[in-house]
Amino acid sequence: MTGTHLPIRVAALYKFARMDDCEAIRGELARICCASGIKGTLLLAPEGINGTIAGSDQAIDGVVAFIRNLPGFSDLDVKYSAAETLPFYRMKVRVKREIVTMGEPHVDPLAGTGHYVAPQDWNALISDPGTILIDTRNDYEVAIGTFAGAIDPGTASFRDFPAWFRAERERLLESGDQPKIAMFCTGGIRCEKSTAFLKSEGIDEVYHLQGGILKYLETIPANHSLWQGECFVFDERVAVGHGLEIGTHELCRACRRPVSQDDRASPLYEAGVSCPACHSERSEAQRAKYAERERQERLARSRGTAHVGASLPNPRDR
Repeated sequence: MTGTHLPIRVAALYKFARMDDCEAIRGELARICCASGIKGTLLLAPEGINGTIAGSDQAIDGVVAFIRNLPGFSDLDVKYSAAETLPFYRMKVRVKREIVTMGEPHVDPLAGTGHYVAPQDWNALISDPGTILIDTRNDYEVAIGTFAGAIDPGTASFRDFPAWFRAERERLLESGDQPKIAMFCTGGIRCEKSTAFLKSEGIDEVYHLQGGILKYLETIPANHSLWQGECFVFDERVAVGHGLEIGTHELCRACRRPVSQDDRASPLYEAGVSCPACHSERSEAQRAKYAERERQERLARSRGTAHVGASLPNPRDR
């Protein structure tokens, strides 16, 4: 793994499995994480667990071992990377209705998902003219990088994906022959639900990238890659590229969108206050509030402390 000499280990994990007593598990996970100095977010729901955490090797191993000892979680999917400093400020363990929110109660990944495709086999699948390739991520993620030839649904939230597919289904399948549909997302979890959703809609030839974009970027050399751009991640690294090297994007603290080098050269960009994407969405009063927050955060950094109001990327659907 690129960057293994770095002191912080980052673990992105998820697993769909029945979880009967979320509150009891939440309390124990919170205790273990806080006692070992781990930061990040873990989401628990009756359908499973999802999250990203960071800390020392020993601490991360302890949390992963605890989760894998839970009934049904022995094969928990974990993707590791490294960081120079902790990419999160706090530790949150929350109980929710879904670990990735689609809003389709009848869709159950445990009842069946699409066919997994290993990163080494992905290029051949998506290069097939008979394959329809769909990016299941949100519009701000797609904007900074995607696979060549992928369809961008233009969704602001994963919750919008079912309505988009139902509206576009006839156009996508207009040939009459059922094509192969291949989908991908950051770490694989959204595709567990998007492929299960398509199967519930009567589509059988559904495939998804095993381990998501992150596993592809870690596994496939840049000179053999069909990936273009960078991949947005839900922590302070903001985006990564091939080999999981930290990318060039920063985070707009006002709207949580990734900000490119060109965006930062715009007169509408002010660190911590606004970016070209959100400047027109915010009032002067809101920008003044963000400016004061940014000033307080700079003061805290100069003192070597973390500002209690420090803003982070939302742990949205991975």
